[in-house]
Amino acid sequence: MSSATKRKHVVKEVLGDFVTPTENQQIVKVTGSRGNNLHEAVTAQGETFLLSMPTKFRKNLWIKRGDYVIVDPIEEGEKVKAEITFILYKDHIRHLQTLQLWPDGFTEEPPTQEKTDTREEKGEEREGKEEEEEGSDSEDDESDLFVNTNRCNYHYSESEEEESEDEGERTEKGS
Repeated sequence: MSSATKRKHVVKEVLGDFVTPTENQQIVKVTGSRGNNLHEAVTAQGETFLLSMPTKFRKNLWIKRGDYVIVDPIEEGEKVKAEITFILYKDHIRHLQTLQLWPDGFTEEPPTQEKTDTREEKGEEREGKEEEEEGSDSEDDESDLFVNTNRCNYHYSESEEEESEDEGERTEKGS
């Protein structure tokens, strides 16, 4: 099987299937990469250990800090205690939450009362922004333009009168 075909099947498997963890599998959060296809992860209970990425995922799928994965434990491992079985994306996480299989240690939703308060505040901010935009249409305000922070800002203090005098002196000297 060619590498392109293999990649296609691996990606289709990960993105298409909705997997639930078995009895010995667990859901963990990736906290960082240690190199050499090893990743550091933390469980919902706060236990930290290393994960290994199987060869079928290498150079086909990437995980980053903050991603969730389903892992199989490795009993004989001292430092590396689990192997990644499945990478969870947003759709997979929602599916597990609806099945109530998502660990309580990873739920980070604020109370519903705070959500309604922020929506009301955003509504008020939008109204204020609309009023500001109407006023700024009549002005030629360049404050909303992109500012390149990689360049030095030069401030020229010469006025138009000084420039016209300099030009007059140059023409007299040149004649």
